[in-house]
Amino acid sequence: MRVLFIGDIMGRTGRNAVFDLLPGLKDELRVDFCIANGENSSGGLGMSRKAYDELSRGGVDFFTMGNHTFSKKTICDLFRDGENIVRPANYAEPQPGDGMAVVRAGNGCKIAIINLIGRVFMNTGDKSPFECGKELVCRARESTPVVFVDFHAEATSEKEALGYYLDGLASAVIGTHTHVQTADERILPGGTAYMSDAGRTGAVHSVLGMDLEASVSRFLEADKKFPFKVAEGQYMLCGALIDIDENTGKAKEITRICRYGN
Repeated sequence: MRVLFIGDIMGRTGRNAVFDLLPGLKDELRVDFCIANGENSSGGLGMSRKAYDELSRGGVDFFTMGNHTFSKKTICDLFRDGENIVRPANYAEPQPGDGMAVVRAGNGCKIAIINLIGRVFMNTGDKSPFECGKELVCRARESTPVVFVDFHAEATSEKEALGYYLDGLASAVIGTHTHVQTADERILPGGTAYMSDAGRTGAVHSVLGMDLEASVSRFLEADKKFPFKVAEGQYMLCGALIDIDENTGKAKEITRICRYGN
């Protein structure tokens, strides 16, 4: 099975990147299933029904979320309607939605998608992603050996630690949240594909996908409040392509993806 994971989609600019680049990319790379992190897809905060529908038409098969999951109230409608979307499973308090789903890809193979959120520097007070993650991965493997984990976290150390903790159990552990693609993609000793951060899908000339002027001003004039605005202009689509043995669930190869458009 060949899985394409797209890093955090940043607002309209990120959605434009998906519309423009994803269809051709899926054909070129012979993708069986496409997952994307959509927690910033509506104005940089949360995901609306409109954004979900647009990105689904653009070729995304499934969505993961993160710390901005509930920034848009309509997200609860997506969860209620049983759409192809999961939110972090290890929230400290019960929340709408599920943290894991098992679905069938276009090639007929089942794939489990799990979403977790980190605790280091996140100020979330959430349950341990390690304990929750291992429990869910083991449960998922009762249905399919192909298990994908999106770990939405700030600290690279926490991401790497979880990758090794789930090595040999999950097919892939890919990080999101920092919006900057890392160059550490590899297959861990137990057969798990790992990458600290898939990067962002959004404006190239920006600060994490947000407007340059407003972002820089926040550092120069810390005593003032500058509203965040999604940056426009040239865009990029970042992520990872993972080849997985659908019989064993072991990853065979992981490739960094970064494509540009106007």
